[in-house]
Amino acid sequence: MLSSGAHANDKTAIPTLSVSVLQFGTAHWELDHILHRGLDRKNGYQLDLTLVANLPASRLAVASGSLNGAVADLLWAQARFEDGVPYLYVPFSSQIGDIVVADDSDIGAVADLAGKRVGVAGGPDSKGWILLQKVAEQQGIDLAVSAEVQFAAPPLLSQALRREQVDVIITYWHFAARLRGEGGWRSAFRMSDLLAAVNLDRNLPVLGYVFPADWAEDHRALMDRFAASLQQAKKELSNGERPWQRLRPLMGNPEDGVFQSLREGFVAGTPLPLTDQRVADLHRLLALTGASPDHRMPANLFYRSQP
Repeated sequence: MLSSGAHANDKTAIPTLSVSVLQFGTAHWELDHILHRGLDRKNGYQLDLTLVANLPASRLAVASGSLNGAVADLLWAQARFEDGVPYLYVPFSSQIGDIVVADDSDIGAVADLAGKRVGVAGGPDSKGWILLQKVAEQQGIDLAVSAEVQFAAPPLLSQALRREQVDVIITYWHFAARLRGEGGWRSAFRMSDLLAAVNLDRNLPVLGYVFPADWAEDHRALMDRFAASLQQAKKELSNGERPWQRLRPLMGNPEDGVFQSLREGFVAGTPLPLTDQRVADLHRLLALTGASPDHRMPANLFYRSQP
């Protein structure tokens, strides 16, 4: 692990919030912006980042109690709840993923995937793949049977698409953004279209910051301060390119087309405030992806911004 070292020598008696984040992950972009702009201090707390190389290390850090929080997806939080270890879920992003094809591909709808070579990131339990299959089932299509499906890591899938070893990939949004930014690739359709097809809100926070529920309850004011700084960071990142130029090295110094695509994709994933209806839709999404209706994360584990 690599400590950010931010505020390390400052002894001001304000609460500290320690968060584990992937060094090259998209959440690092907004958390680094918070530190750069001092949005943590302006909201009365000190953000301490620990940078890690992979998701298991990040989740282990928060599960072991060595750090307060980490980034995780909705299904991880639900699985921990089912295991009897609830987490408060603070919305981070509504980017559920993307379906990418070559510009000249004839794929433009779910029905077009039948008979195609389909690459899927995240394995058979990926929420994007599960959602895609549910929509296909509504149209009388069993993709697991009618398509040639391959599961692999996102970078390998991107290479397979470039080498024409697959016809389409279902991948994480930032890998899709990089492909589109390169040129020659497009979205066949959006994951948000799939949510709409099953009558769910298009803007559901499928990624969040997670904190042990008991700890978060004891530090509710700190959670409110963190959430306020997140909201401010997202607003500033949505309103201009200048902050992004400073973040460009954290993004891997991409070429202009990829840089713009990543920036636009991140901003497009800014989640709307949670409402009763959106929480109900999150519950429905969990049910679609296999969660028991009687054992889903309760509404109070989904953080709502304070008025």
